Amino acid sequence: MTLFGRAMLGAAALMTATAMSVPASALTLKASHQWPGGKGDARDEMVQIIAREVAKADVGLDIKVYPGRSLFKPREQWNAMVKGQLDISAFPLDYASGRHPQFSATLMPGLVKNHDHALRLNNSPFMTDIKKIINDAGVVVLADAWLAGGFASKKNCILGPETMKGQVTRAAGPAFEQMLVGAGASISSMPSSAIYQAMQRGVLDAANTSSGSFVSYRIYEQVKCLTAPGDYALWFMYEPVLMSKKSFDKLNQAQKDALMAASKKAEEYMTSQAKGLDDKMVQTFTKAGVEVATMTAEQAAAWRKIANETSYKNFAEKVPGGAELIKKALAVE
Repeated sequence: MTLFGRAMLGAAALMTATAMSVPASALTLKASHQWPGGKGDARDEMVQIIAREVAKADVGLDIKVYPGRSLFKPREQWNAMVKGQLDISAFPLDYASGRHPQFSATLMPGLVKNHDHALRLNNSPFMTDIKKIINDAGVVVLADAWLAGGFASKKNCILGPETMKGQVTRAAGPAFEQMLVGAGASISSMPSSAIYQAMQRGVLDAANTSSGSFVSYRIYEQVKCLTAPGDYALWFMYEPVLMSKKSFDKLNQAQKDALMAASKKAEEYMTSQAKGLDDKMVQTFTKAGVEVATMTAEQAAAWRKIANETSYKNFAEKVPGGAELIKKALAVE
């Protein structure tokens, strides 16, 4: 064999060895969300945990995380997952209520009583129905997450419904918007990532969002008073980690197992952190000099009365299966 032939044979052997050292099923998934990355937001950390644990499993799978709406705009993520353009997202489910109005039940005023109640809902017929709609649409739930939230205003403390009258406010979804309009507010719709600039420009007087978002987006720099969840929280939102079914089905069994094990750890992390996010919010706003208030039982009941006449009534009458969903949720003690 000539010198050139031996060199070519050696190069071919090297290329074969290199190819064998890389798993044939090596795959990179893209994960997107709207919250700041690397700054302590628990939803970002859920996705980062999944990415780290999957990498440690060494099953030929890599997850690249794109935080801060750097890959997709917040409300575009649902359709991107359905189409298989986006693999994974930490996603407020109510953002997709335009496509699936039943999802508004996961941000229904007063439906979730507290963090423990939210965990019980996860294993209820109510969430079985919600997850069937998610799955039938072409999306898989990797990890459950419920976050509490509150209200904040540049004008005054939002307590009873009368304190909202005349304010331009942001609500995360249609059910809350209907209740707030019933109390005399005007609505400006936007994702939570846009609240800060809208307040800065004078577009918004008030907003409600999750405790995590109030801190991550530094809303304390723009407001006069925060209404924290306290003992009578009205605001709870389902913000799971989701995955495109098209992407999930491409994985081999070892990759699926590693991904679900990682997702379980992420869910356990959020369960341990959820209550603490409320405390962190109160501490952060207090340190920034913002007045912090909580609703009384009577004030929360007044809001629920308006919700029953607006959000609940509209949902039961206009959303297919809406009355049954509300019934199933209320049956969870």
